[in-house]
Order: sequence, then C-alpha cells, then structure tokens
Amino acid sequence: MRTSGQLSLVVKMPQKDYVKAGRAAPRPRKNTKTVKPFPWPLVITVGVLVIGFAWFLYHLSQKTPVADPVTPVISAKKDDLPPKPAKEPYQYIEELENKEIQVTVEELEAKGPFLMFCGTYRANETAQQMKAKVAFAGYPSEVRRIEGKNGVFFRVTLGPYSSKRQAESDRSRLIRQKVADCRIAVAT
Repeated sequence: MRTSGQLSLVVKMPQKDYVKAGRAAPRPRKNTKTVKPFPWPLVITVGVLVIGFAWFLYHLSQKTPVADPVTPVISAKKDDLPPKPAKEPYQYIEELENKEIQVTVEELEAKGPFLMFCGTYRANETAQQMKAKVAFAGYPSEVRRIEGKNGVFFRVTLGPYSSKRQAESDRSRLIRQKVADCRIAVAT
C-alpha cells in the first residue's frame, strides 16, 4: 500500500538464533568405567600391623608378674604421733576475742548554707537569659549585681541549700538537662 508522497522502505534482516550461538559445544565425556588396580601394598601393610598387634597383646597376657626385690616393706604404727602441745603458743586469738576498742567520734560541723553559681556575666540581659533557662528547668534563681575590680558583673545564683547533697542533686539535674554547669560554694 503506497500512498502518494510517502515512501516506505522495508529492510529484511537475516534471522539468526543468538541463544544457540552463545552455547559452547558439549565436551566429550571421559570413560569413567576404567578399572583401578587393587591396592595390594596397602592391604599387606595393614595385615602385618594387625598380626603384630595381636601377637603383642598375646605376649602381654602370658607374662607372669615378677616380685620386685628392691621395694622395702614399710611398717608404720598408727600410734606414733607426736605428743600434743600443752598450750597454744599464740595468744592473739584470746586477745582479739576480749579486746575492746575505744573510738572517739567528733561531730562534723555544718558548714552552713550552700549556694550554686551558674554563671557570671558582664551584661544584665545575658544573665537574665541564663536565669530563664534555669527557670525552664524548674529551679528558681536570682541575678545578683556584683561590683568587682574589673567592673560590674551579674551572677546567676540558686539557693540557699541547707545541705550540700541537695545542691549536688540540683546541679546534676541541670547538667543532665544541658542547661548549665554550675559551681557549688559555701554562702558567706
């Protein structure tokens, strides 16, 4: 079917089977039915070893035990024990049982209230930001104005705590919450 103005070109390609072309020719099989010679040297060696072992066992059972003239006969009496000591030479056992120890216990003085310092800043705004972080962690804090040799500082403090254990507990919680690494000191 040709229409005017169109030209069709049909090209026929030769048919080729690519699947069979990729396979290698089958190899000729070797004759697997060849008879191997019987291993006579191995059979003879094993037979000689078995006969030798049987002969060895037979001669062991035929030997009579010979008395050993070198072994001396030792006769010991059971009553030849040394005499018991009259008294134990060590006295530390009695001393330890009867000893009393005097210990003097001194009462530790309470060092006083503790404060926790969570930062010292030059600007009041920065100190207020740290105070807000500590407040979000759940601890009340305050900003104190300190006049030092180098100018005015603003310190964020928590406390006072009646014991150092309470202060350490709050400090470890602030560190775990990654708020601040605070320092504990005795209030003066």
